[in-house]
Amino acid sequence: MTSTPTDVRRSPAPTLVTSRERRKKKPPSLKRARTFYLFVAPWVLGFVGLTVFPLGYAFWLSLTDSDGLSPRTHFVGFDNYLEVFRDPLTLSSLGRTGLFALITVPLSILAGLLLAVMLNQPIRGRGLLRGLIYLPAVVPPVGAALTFRLIFDRDAGAANGILSGLGSNPITWLVDPNVRYVLYALVLWGCGGSMIISLAGLQDIPKELQEAALVDGASYWQSFTRITVPLLSPVILFQVITGIIGSLQSFAPLLLSSGTLSGAGTVPQGNYLYMIHVFAQYFSAARFGYASAMLWLLFGVILLVTLVILKVSARTVFYTVEPEGRR
Repeated sequence: MTSTPTDVRRSPAPTLVTSRERRKKKPPSLKRARTFYLFVAPWVLGFVGLTVFPLGYAFWLSLTDSDGLSPRTHFVGFDNYLEVFRDPLTLSSLGRTGLFALITVPLSILAGLLLAVMLNQPIRGRGLLRGLIYLPAVVPPVGAALTFRLIFDRDAGAANGILSGLGSNPITWLVDPNVRYVLYALVLWGCGGSMIISLAGLQDIPKELQEAALVDGASYWQSFTRITVPLLSPVILFQVITGIIGSLQSFAPLLLSSGTLSGAGTVPQGNYLYMIHVFAQYFSAARFGYASAMLWLLFGVILLVTLVILKVSARTVFYTVEPEGRR
């Protein structure tokens, strides 16, 4: 007589997972990916619609003879780009813009740094002084330029009013060659932004390093040039790059003059910068293709200048944390 073993255990029957349950149990990675793309979708749509598409459309315009009004445009290839290098007015405005950046960027950074050093000292009312000096940087560029235009007006301006009170003859500030000095004053008037950035960099420097240098017998100037400035070099580099980009794209000369949307012909020659010429080509000459080519060339110039500055400053900028590309 045979008996069945009692110690043999039967394996449980396999459970059937329906498709509905499978859809409910999604992997966590897929859920995280969906959440990520959901959150970045507004930025992606804005970047494509407000950056990629306008850039692509401007590049297509630069290859045509479009006037912005007629639906009939002709493909001209790179003729607009070649014309830029043959146009003496375009080249002179570009050179004038480069000189403007070469003067205003160092002056703005130096003025902001000096103000930051002074307002970093334990003096009374420094919070109020910081706010008052930074206030012009908050004023919109249009309002600031129109204010300077009123101040330096020949007949009713406050500047000539002060000179008349001192017994001096009025000066025509808003014409050549004095108008460029008004433009420089306008740029320096807004150096509060540079001051705030430099002040943040100064407060990030450990005070122990400066105190140790003073204990070792270093003067304040030696401590400033050999400790403060090297540790502040990344902040200065940031201001140099952003300042050059802003100067090459400056529209302030148009606002200082009586130039309107109908044209920029009233801008004095000393302030006829590159962007003013682009403005004139768009709205006065209705040469949308040529003006778009000018803007793309300006983009190339800005990119090239930025890369050169980053390459040159690789050995002169001190980083407390070494960038990953240099490790």
